[in-house]
Amino acid sequence: MRDPYEVLGVQRSADAAAIKSAFRRHAKKLHPDANTNDPKAAQRFAELNTAYEILGDDKKRKAFDRGEIDAEGKPRFHGFEGVHPGAGAGDGSSFESFTWGPEGFQRSSGRQGGFGGFEDVLKDMFGGGGAAGRRRTGFGGRHFEPDDFGTPTPGRDVSAEVTISLAEAAAGGSRRVHLPTGKDVEVKIPAGLVDGQQIRLKGQGLPGAGGVGDALITVKIAPHPLFERDGANLRLELPLTLYEAALGAKVRVPTLDGAVELAIPAGTSSGRTFRLKSKGLPAKGGAGDLFATVRIVLPSRTDPEFEELMRKWRDERPYDPRKDLG
Repeated sequence: MRDPYEVLGVQRSADAAAIKSAFRRHAKKLHPDANTNDPKAAQRFAELNTAYEILGDDKKRKAFDRGEIDAEGKPRFHGFEGVHPGAGAGDGSSFESFTWGPEGFQRSSGRQGGFGGFEDVLKDMFGGGGAAGRRRTGFGGRHFEPDDFGTPTPGRDVSAEVTISLAEAAAGGSRRVHLPTGKDVEVKIPAGLVDGQQIRLKGQGLPGAGGVGDALITVKIAPHPLFERDGANLRLELPLTLYEAALGAKVRVPTLDGAVELAIPAGTSSGRTFRLKSKGLPAKGGAGDLFATVRIVLPSRTDPEFEELMRKWRDERPYDPRKDLG
């Protein structure tokens, strides 16, 4: 994957506001809903989401800048010392072992003279059942009993994250996820999933003497360029022209499953909110609603005729919209 700074098109010195602004700008352009005929749109949008997930989070951004995680947010490993030179079985020298689990990459040390850390291996090699197999000879004539090794080590769970679009959260789908075990798995995304929800994949974790752990997939929902989530409801800022607000109009309002027509009554003020029932996200009690809040937008350029009209209104029909502010 490309460098997240390159994906968002920002300098490494960019502040949080610039990064958020760049994401919103690219998201509007690259969103799959706006590129229905482009089969690679979803891939580019996913890359954009991953880049923002790293740079939009202060801790992850610092970790990336320090080289601790890669462009996909996965930890980088820079090598390790391993077993100390000169170590031999039974000579009492020290060793280090390395494991991968839910807490990440970990290192532990011990003494080889007592075979610390090798119990699971020895149990597999020398353990047995029945009278004939109850006692086996180990290194240096030492004897091992199967019961000496205690309870078998259970398998370990592993964790991974996947970022989906708001449309995917609403409709459901599937995503391919790379696990810390090195395996790629297909994850089914249920419709109505909420941000931060975990999906458990049985038997996809790390093995142990007592079984195999699970994979815990945390699902994050990427910010949408138009909609803000409010539980199962969605909120949208709806721009109107001055004449649409004054005279009334029928305007197209985007939703997650296609645009709908909304009747704007004459004399609508900026800030008025319209409710579109069941146009939000699916939920147990029924779909949420979409709330569209009006924002009146003046033309980017005005002319003398427009300004003269406004002056005439100001002089002949003055009114005070701030009279209740005191």
